[in-house]
Amino acid sequence: MGVEVALTPIAGQVREILSGRTDGASEVARAIARPPGAPGWFAPGDAIWTVHGSVATFLGGIRSLLLQALHPLALAGVDRHSGYREDPFGRLQRTGAFIAATTYGSASLAEQTIRAIQSMHSRVRGTAPDGRTYSAQDPRLLLWVHIALTNSMLRAYLDFGRDGRIDADSYVADMAVIARAMGVPEPPTTVAQLTDAFNDFRPELRVDADTRRTQRFILDAPLPLTLKPGYRVLARAAWDSLPPWALTMLDSTPRMAGLDRALADASLRVLRVALVASPARLAGEQRLASA
Repeated sequence: MGVEVALTPIAGQVREILSGRTDGASEVARAIARPPGAPGWFAPGDAIWTVHGSVATFLGGIRSLLLQALHPLALAGVDRHSGYREDPFGRLQRTGAFIAATTYGSASLAEQTIRAIQSMHSRVRGTAPDGRTYSAQDPRLLLWVHIALTNSMLRAYLDFGRDGRIDADSYVADMAVIARAMGVPEPPTTVAQLTDAFNDFRPELRVDADTRRTQRFILDAPLPLTLKPGYRVLARAAWDSLPPWALTMLDSTPRMAGLDRALADASLRVLRVALVASPARLAGEQRLASA
């Protein structure tokens, strides 16, 4: 109990970054708790329920952004339309709300959230620096963002998750439910299909000045000074866990020694103790228990 009290200031800062509130009781968490008994797309015991309730998602989220930046059209859309440099926490909160609502919310909340994202995507279109057009509604780009997120969350949980065993194929299949709702025609449903999808994308990927500038921003995010040391440990772990082919593209090799891995694991354990539990997951459990 004394440790939890000592970590309260850190917990409050992390929750405020993720949800905009120091207690983590965001509007999406309140929405997830309603209406009593309403079923969602997923339930306790599903792989996605376990993975997204884990603090390992902190590392997975960093990794997914590093990976997404390798696609020039996806990067152009983010660079020109998200305003993440001016409001990095706002974008993080919106992404977190999307994951929370679709994972833990009622079916109606999940569908409402998807419609809101699709409406926002309808305004994200333009011309990339290389002259090609892009659109956030392009099923191909939606697939790229989806597989980068799915692979990253899964890798982070398998490496650092401490909330029970999961079936990796089941997690990929759960994520495919969300991808189809978002407009991805045939998302991968197994780890093998996920690997095949990455191999298919590799000719479209590249590393240039924009890629490296974006990744530098991700690796050194503008966080409060008290959170920066722990974040840097997780960011280094996220970088080193990128697929070997991605590290080759980036002229990098895994540097993570046993000590670095232990530090990343320790950082996540501290977060787990500080945060106690995912407010979104608790809200989903509360709603289902009210049937």
